[in-house]
Amino acid sequence: MKEINVLVTGAAGQIGYALLTRLASGETFGPDVKVNLNLVEVPQVVSRLEGSRMELEDCGFNTLGTVKSFSDMNEASGDIDWALLVGSIPRGITINGKKIEERADLLKINGGIFTEQGKALGENAKADAKILVVGNPANTNALIGSTHGNNASQTWMAMTALDANRAKAQVAKKCDLEISDIKKMTIWGNHSPTMYPDLDNAEIKGESASGWINDQNWIENDFLRIVQQRGKAIIDARGASSATSAANAAIDTVKATLIETPEDDWFSAAVLSDGSYSVPEGLIFGFPLKVDANGKVSIVQDLPISDYAQGKIDLTTQELLDEKNDIKDLL
Repeated sequence: MKEINVLVTGAAGQIGYALLTRLASGETFGPDVKVNLNLVEVPQVVSRLEGSRMELEDCGFNTLGTVKSFSDMNEASGDIDWALLVGSIPRGITINGKKIEERADLLKINGGIFTEQGKALGENAKADAKILVVGNPANTNALIGSTHGNNASQTWMAMTALDANRAKAQVAKKCDLEISDIKKMTIWGNHSPTMYPDLDNAEIKGESASGWINDQNWIENDFLRIVQQRGKAIIDARGASSATSAANAAIDTVKATLIETPEDDWFSAAVLSDGSYSVPEGLIFGFPLKVDANGKVSIVQDLPISDYAQGKIDLTTQELLDEKNDIKDLL
């Protein structure tokens, strides 16, 4: 049986816990692939991963290989094919007596984490490794990690599939459709409330989603507000951030990279900008993406962008430029 080596940081957290069975079960990498899991946590809680290992064993998955626990990223990242970087410091946590509320402080604290993780993966993971950053602020964390990874053959992405799934769900509810009826959903920009879900280039049964809906007031007000603020709404409702849906979106992203993208679709994730759509180079930015038969991820080109959409894209671009400026000393 073929084997794949997968690293998960923040593995003892809620998202990590929700990820592990879906990575190990055969759902993600297929029924003929043995999944070896390297689980990473901070030293204070790494012992909890023994419980996760026992639970995974007790699931009886034929596709489960080894399960190892680490607190050292250099040790964990050796020979890794896929890394899911879930662990990050959340806003509002108290460190050394100081509550972390300001964006600049949050970016710099996480910047130190992703500097070290990037170096470890760049030096020790496989040359063609794919790395998905889930921990927020995901785009700029990915920028820091990829910069210090300094390995152009590896693919770094930040997750925007959660936003894309949220957008599809709202459209399906509005139009009384199946989720599978909605294709080519793009999330432009940052995985934050400034991100822009694009219904002009999304399709419903081969037609423009915005044309199918034919309700610009709903699109510009209800839809945009609900999707952009969904994370906050979930925190307000359950007293904790998205976990199951975030893990699901990470799995969706991994699965999207494992096969050649169908001609009638694409997927959304944030990758290093190459200047496409006039987005400045050197940002990890949400784009429409395709994967070719060799597994190479590339940006879908030449999509029309309305003046309204361009205004929204400019806003999220500026936010990412501001974030990059806040951590310029880490790059």
